[in-house]
Amino acid sequence: MTLLIKIRSLFSNTKIDFMSIHKIAIGFSIFCIIASLIILFTKGLNLGIDFSGGILIEARFEDSVDISKIRNIISSEIKDVQIQSSGEKDILIRISKSNQEQSMVVKSIQKILQQNFSNIEYRKIDYVGPQIGSELIYKGFFALLLSFIFIMIYIWIRFDWQFGLGGIFALVHDAIVTLGFFAISQLEFNLTSIASILTIIGYSINDSVVIYDRIRENIRKYKKTNLSQIINSSTNSTLSRTVLTASTTLISLLALIIFGGDVLFSFSVATFFGILIGTYSSIYISAPILIYFDPTKNKKTK
Repeated sequence: MTLLIKIRSLFSNTKIDFMSIHKIAIGFSIFCIIASLIILFTKGLNLGIDFSGGILIEARFEDSVDISKIRNIISSEIKDVQIQSSGEKDILIRISKSNQEQSMVVKSIQKILQQNFSNIEYRKIDYVGPQIGSELIYKGFFALLLSFIFIMIYIWIRFDWQFGLGGIFALVHDAIVTLGFFAISQLEFNLTSIASILTIIGYSINDSVVIYDRIRENIRKYKKTNLSQIINSSTNSTLSRTVLTASTTLISLLALIIFGGDVLFSFSVATFFGILIGTYSSIYISAPILIYFDPTKNKKTK
């Protein structure tokens, strides 16, 4: 509690000139978006079974097992197989779509394991066909698109259309850069990755709305003040809240990365990266956009 109070007091009276480098920040963000798109189209995403189709087997052994030994035994007989540890006695076996019938592949793996180990419990066996994978890709993209649309409508109604544009620019930036991170890191992209992106844009827009609310309040209060100064003042006055929220969220995600196991690793790492990007975009994307779409122009004219 004392640490939180010290952090709040440290960032409560800051006078940082954020807008002095907003052009550099926007240029850097454009570069990141272009680079992410190039990597996405050239390298592509490491699609998981959810999207590419295949088989997922979760097995529990009686005693702790050597994952490298299991990997060598199975990969010598079955091609395109990925094996991960999900606990001291649990493993996850992923097999990409194969020309063989899926039930036959599962039986082959079970036979191989039974020849080398005893008392194996198969906790889950999932089959995902390529048609289902394509449908999941479409639904995941549609979910992201709907979230963008409804968030923009919400901000448009609550503030002005200029704020809505700024919020959407920031969210598109966050989503594309996070996808670029998935492509460059080759973390498995599955349904939890869609959940990760939705979490990131939800966090990002929440942070932007807090700053927007203070900007709108200061615009009404200081009608003759320069907009850049208002944005700087508003960002500084909410900085302690931004830092505290981001730091506590990142600490929680760091715990998930270290102790969450392989199942949550992809989600945790991507969300950790996305929270950093979302915090950056709420300060240097969504707020500076207002300088170019000045919400005070019409009011000054009236």
